[in-house]
Amino acid sequence: MKKILTLAFFFAFTISNAQEIEPTYEKSEDMVKATYYYQDGSIKEQGFFKDKKLTGQWVSYNKKGEKIVIANYIAGKKVGKWFAWSNNALKEITYTNNTIVSVKSWNHDTTKLASNK
Repeated sequence: MKKILTLAFFFAFTISNAQEIEPTYEKSEDMVKATYYYQDGSIKEQGFFKDKKLTGQWVSYNKKGEKIVIANYIAGKKVGKWFAWSNNALKEITYTNNTIVSVKSWNHDTTKLASNK
């Protein structure tokens, strides 16, 4: 019973001290710019909504402030070229109407091309 109470107190304390940083929203003409944050206050993701749907370019960052994904949307659908960085590799993913058309991967040794057409 003592262990259960200790665990319950620990979880209650952890939850009460967790500070969520609320996203910010800014009106910009007919769109809304959204910014989401990590716990430390650094930017996690930024992009736009139009008619409550993802629109235009969205950029995601790691905790160091480095870009890890650049994405493009039209009316909530994935379109165009997306870029994703991880370790020493870069992926270029091409979307048409929410469907992957091709994927290119680069790293320091090789260049690969994969297509699902």
